[in-house]
Amino acid sequence: MSYVRCLRGLASGVEYPADVAMNLDPVDGRPVEMVLDLERLASEQPDAAWYEPARRDLWRFGGLMALDGNDAVDATFIAGLAAGATPLLEYPQQPVAKSAGLRLQMKEEGKAHPGFGANPTQSFKDRGMAMVVAQARRLGLTRLAVPTQGNAGDSLVHYALAAGLSVVVAMPEDTPAPILNNVAAAALRYPDQVKLELKGPTIREAGALLKEKYVAHGYFSVATFQEPGWRIEGKKSLGLELAEPAPGATRWSLPDAVIYPTGGGTGVLGMWKAWDELQALGLIDARRPRMLCVQSAATTPLVRAFDSGAPDTTPLPSAGTLAYGLNVPGGVGHFRVLKIIRASGGAAVAVEEDALAAELARVWRETRWWISPEGAACLAALPQLLDRGLLKRGERVVAVNTGSAEKYLPALRHLLD
Repeated sequence: MSYVRCLRGLASGVEYPADVAMNLDPVDGRPVEMVLDLERLASEQPDAAWYEPARRDLWRFGGLMALDGNDAVDATFIAGLAAGATPLLEYPQQPVAKSAGLRLQMKEEGKAHPGFGANPTQSFKDRGMAMVVAQARRLGLTRLAVPTQGNAGDSLVHYALAAGLSVVVAMPEDTPAPILNNVAAAALRYPDQVKLELKGPTIREAGALLKEKYVAHGYFSVATFQEPGWRIEGKKSLGLELAEPAPGATRWSLPDAVIYPTGGGTGVLGMWKAWDELQALGLIDARRPRMLCVQSAATTPLVRAFDSGAPDTTPLPSAGTLAYGLNVPGGVGHFRVLKIIRASGGAAVAVEEDALAAELARVWRETRWWISPEGAACLAALPQLLDRGLLKRGERVVAVNTGSAEKYLPALRHLLD
């Protein structure tokens, strides 16, 4: 069964019923989150009985998720839609990390590896959209709308089709061809279920089109942070996986730092929420990884706000970036991302396009890993993170690769030759 107690405004603190299909908090126009009854969970499933490590998807966290994948009723809404349980790859040969004495690991959200789960559209967006579609089915919603820089739209189409829902996706015309083509092909094959709108140059303009043309006529917006905490709950599974015991072990623990490519920032909120809940359940203590949020130097709303001490971001024009998922000029949840960065002792940093491209090419040449440009941005940030004292010798550091290079071809093919 679900242990969701209510919805709550992230800034206002106002609580709302758990089963309301709402968007932003009517009090202040900011996001809401789902609040779990952790006391009841601990009482009814003591000693982390909700945890099913043999299960190879995000639903293995059972009642700690907003839908319990091990509950017969909740499972009818999930309908077998998997994501998560991805590998944490050791990366001892990364030159900068090796020289600095870091234990570097990569959380691989793109390509599937034997013996692990997988994100079916090769993107971490699947974690959020698996939850979005399951929650939409639970509330009886049938028409969803999402503006996207690419991967979120591809992901939502995948899950919506599997669940029999209708969806409209709006994305910029210069979205990487494999992603755009996936959505376009679905729209051609399933015209009654999938619609594609091209609008840019960024997600901001795509969102405005959807609000006027579709949301005003009955579609439910599942834009970043504009659904009732569903994507946060899905991305929460990433934080749970970073904390869960290694195979054969029983102790939950966290790395010293997490390097995360940050556009809208849903994953930052999801991971932080996961760790707060694990602490409330007595599985970890109050220590947290330093959250090191990486953006492209072409689009730096978080970096500018962090460096200036501002409480929120100011939307910025974009100059374009190979790391397409970072082409986000601003975000309604950025005020919370900034709070988390500062609370963790972390930072927001920017990497130049040439450094990002060089790192992607080097990783491919040396490991044959198909990391995304966003994942390469995390590695390209290592030198400045070390220079600023944000990483220290002997620390365990996790860089998150959010997708696969395959979805960015042909724009980066020259880097893989």
